[in-house]
Amino acid sequence: MKSKIRKIALFGTSADPPTSGHKKIIQELSKKYKLIICYASDNPSKNHKENLFFRSLLLEKLICDFDHPHIIFDQDLSSPWALTSIKRCKRKYSHDQIDFIIGSDLISEMFTWKNINQIISEVKLIIIPREGYPIEKKYLLRIKESNGDFEVLDIKIPKISSSMIRKNSEHSGLPKSLISIVKNNNLYDFKN
Repeated sequence: MKSKIRKIALFGTSADPPTSGHKKIIQELSKKYKLIICYASDNPSKNHKENLFFRSLLLEKLICDFDHPHIIFDQDLSSPWALTSIKRCKRKYSHDQIDFIIGSDLISEMFTWKNINQIISEVKLIIIPREGYPIEKKYLLRIKESNGDFEVLDIKIPKISSSMIRKNSEHSGLPKSLISIVKNNNLYDFKN
């Protein structure tokens, strides 16, 4: 049976740095959506290693590597507040039905976000399972109790994270196309 193609997936990430996991998520989303919009943002609950300028530069390069007209980078949507990014997306792309992509590592933290109830009412949450971050039923129940809609995607993402790359001096898990940008700008303590 052919899967239903959806319209817009909004994928904001800290991208500190973007990983092969981010790349895989975008590849999988491209099979399900007519348009995937990506941006880098500051997460108010994280201390970022590099500034937003470089993180967005790296993510933009990763998106350009796809060379796919339906996978776009739009840094204008970026905000530390998810609701602001969602509203910007709806306004700019004149579309009310947005699927907001979130990793299972953020599901418990999500309930501390500014305006979480409004976020849940504005979008369908698409949860990407990440190894080591099980999706607890109590959080899915909270989404339902808030009249939210969600779906857990059945995709396999490599066990890699931005923090793992930052701790590894060879930066395995960093997409190869990003290595020259990281080296040339002395990012993430990269070792030659």
